[in-house]
Amino acid sequence: MPNSPAPAPVARTPSAPLLTVAGGQLVAAPRPSPEKAVRVRDRPTPRNPYLRLLATPGARAFTAGNLIARLPMGMLSVSAVIMIAGSRGSYALAGAVTATGLAATAVVAPFTARLVDRHGQARIAVPATALAVLGSLALVLCVRYGAPAWTLFVAYAATATTPNTGGMSRARWAHLHRGDPAALHTANSFEQAADELCFMLGPVLAATLCGALFPEAGTLVGAFLLMTGVLIFAAQRATEPPPNPRTHMTTSPLRTPGMPALLAVFLATGAVFGALEVVSIAHAGGAILALQAAGSCAAGLLYGSLRPARNVRRRLLLCLAAMTALMSLPLLAAASTASLPVLALCLLLAGAATAPTMVTGMTLVQRSTLPGQLNEGMTLSVTALLGGVAAGAATGGWLVEHAGTVSGYAAPTGAATLALVIAAAGAYGWRRGADRV
Repeated sequence: MPNSPAPAPVARTPSAPLLTVAGGQLVAAPRPSPEKAVRVRDRPTPRNPYLRLLATPGARAFTAGNLIARLPMGMLSVSAVIMIAGSRGSYALAGAVTATGLAATAVVAPFTARLVDRHGQARIAVPATALAVLGSLALVLCVRYGAPAWTLFVAYAATATTPNTGGMSRARWAHLHRGDPAALHTANSFEQAADELCFMLGPVLAATLCGALFPEAGTLVGAFLLMTGVLIFAAQRATEPPPNPRTHMTTSPLRTPGMPALLAVFLATGAVFGALEVVSIAHAGGAILALQAAGSCAAGLLYGSLRPARNVRRRLLLCLAAMTALMSLPLLAAASTASLPVLALCLLLAGAATAPTMVTGMTLVQRSTLPGQLNEGMTLSVTALLGGVAAGAATGGWLVEHAGTVSGYAAPTGAATLALVIAAAGAYGWRRGADRV
């Protein structure tokens, strides 16, 4: 019918339903209002890089669990020393037990991280943490009921299965923001600041609990926080990196070009921390160390708000050079004046270079490690760092005993210089490793 009028268009209101056919039936779905769509689309993006980071879906939940689980890392060793020394009257025994636990961690932690990469974080981290918590509880019972000294070593060695929660968190950020160097730079800075904060608050909390309640309180609370935090962290499955089953072609991160030199840098950097801690405690008491940690925490947060470096290897060399220069300040202050405020200021400034150095080093580890081996690669770096802490503490203690505290401050300066030399020598290997990945 050519002369028939054209059908009038049907007016649709913004709330009119959308109609479709599914399974032979007419299905109506509500149409979103334009106002609501505009509001969602025009929602402002936070200008603060850390707020943008935490706005990532699921990030706040796993970060909360990770922070709870990470706080005991600064509590458990201090709690063990207070508990064992108070019960057995021997700081030598307490130090030997904690040193054994550190050695066991250096051996076990990389294997735990390899299992995490291979089978997934939740599947491995929860039972590994449960075993570590059982070791802490066994230590409490052995101390409480006067068990033989060898049982303390066995019980504390069992805590070596504690997973590297900081490494798992960094692996999640790398998975969520792969291909975004700026976000990863901010994430690594945030994680380093969290490390400094936990290691600053953990010993204080442990000493307060053991002194105000009973000697075993620090260990019990630390074990509870560790298990609770890991359970919360592992429950966030949406942000968990996929497991990476190994094949016969998979090689260890240790064989990545440049990785051995990078781990040597972490070893020397750990010696800086261990020596500085022991010498500062001997010279001015433990409270002054909080300033060094506070300086590192603040510098880490500030560093994360800056643009990431285009040349990460060059940035690491600059950070190590700054750390070497700033680590000489406590030595100069101790040698030239007996003023504690001056020494405190120097420690605050010395801490300002440590967090940027660690952030940049972790970035290099991420770039030099295959995506499916991030937990193992970062745990290897943490293990090297802990080994350096132990070596630095032993060296600093020997210098304090035989040459005095002023000469002891030469140990962190020398360790920082060694880290700089190793980094300069290994720069070519890091470039090959980064190009390979």
